[in-house]
Amino acid sequence: MNWKDYIVADPEICHGKACLKGTRIMVSVILDNLAIGQTVEDILKSYPSLSREAIQATLAYASEIAKERMIAIPA
Repeated sequence: MNWKDYIVADPEICHGKACLKGTRIMVSVILDNLAIGQTVEDILKSYPSLSREAIQATLAYASEIAKERMIAIPA
């Protein structure tokens, strides 16, 4: 899977934040939902326009970002 097939950043949509292609659903919204313990099935029920692959692409995108940026983590 290539996350670039599912995620776009258009300055005219959601102020240029990364969104799932063809929607105004920001990647951060999906990640927030996963972080609070929602399942993929829960998210698909809340956002029926999404696919399981789009959610997987969101995780792949987040993984890519995590490799590129250092964030101070307290010891």
